[in-house]
Amino acid sequence: MPATPISTVPNVFSLTRSLIQPQTPSVWIADAGRDGHRARRLASAVLHEDELNRAAAFRREEDRLTYLLAHLALRQLLASATGRAPQALRLVRDPCPRCGGPHGRPTLDDGAVHFSLSHSSPMVLLALSPTPVGADIERLPAPETVAELTRMLHPREVSELEALDVDARPRAFARVWTRKEAYLKGLGTGIAGDLSKDCLGTGAHPAQAPDGWSITDVTAPDGFAAAVATAKRKSKD
Repeated sequence: MPATPISTVPNVFSLTRSLIQPQTPSVWIADAGRDGHRARRLASAVLHEDELNRAAAFRREEDRLTYLLAHLALRQLLASATGRAPQALRLVRDPCPRCGGPHGRPTLDDGAVHFSLSHSSPMVLLALSPTPVGADIERLPAPETVAELTRMLHPREVSELEALDVDARPRAFARVWTRKEAYLKGLGTGIAGDLSKDCLGTGAHPAQAPDGWSITDVTAPDGFAAAVATAKRKSKD
């Protein structure tokens, strides 16, 4: 699927909008290798103290710049969607649907728009939607990582991976992992959710999504896989 430069937000960063079907949610990709140093220059004027502190905690410079870019680009997109200043936006957490703790899906304090972000240095994936949404981007894993984590998946997905040549497994694993993590982030449980419960498939196209959700693969740069999960609009009686 092609991608095209976005033209509907201020040109602070060179965000790329991914064209997916259906056209909801809106999905963007950013690259810290290209815009990370610009993000560092702007960070102190836009990000809140807790975001700056989390960025400072990263040991690797690439990870620090990726985090800064992710949160600046998110604020840029949310500002465009809401008409508010990026630095005035207050990001909070919904209660966790599993335990009620304050670590559920991130939201705006007024719930004006749903969003999700993910980063795997140096790439950033962002999604905005009128309904709950989850996004995930991952670098293709090493074969030993695939061997270690495959057992966490649905039995059908385990069988699909084991049927592949070893060289083909990292890409297939990355596909299913990003689909699952996007879905669990959309639910608000994150990776603490049960990875073996739903079968989302390891093939070129996602398996049937859980009831009430749609899951879509996103075109990602070479060496990465990405996906978004979106809650379907509830029909009116």
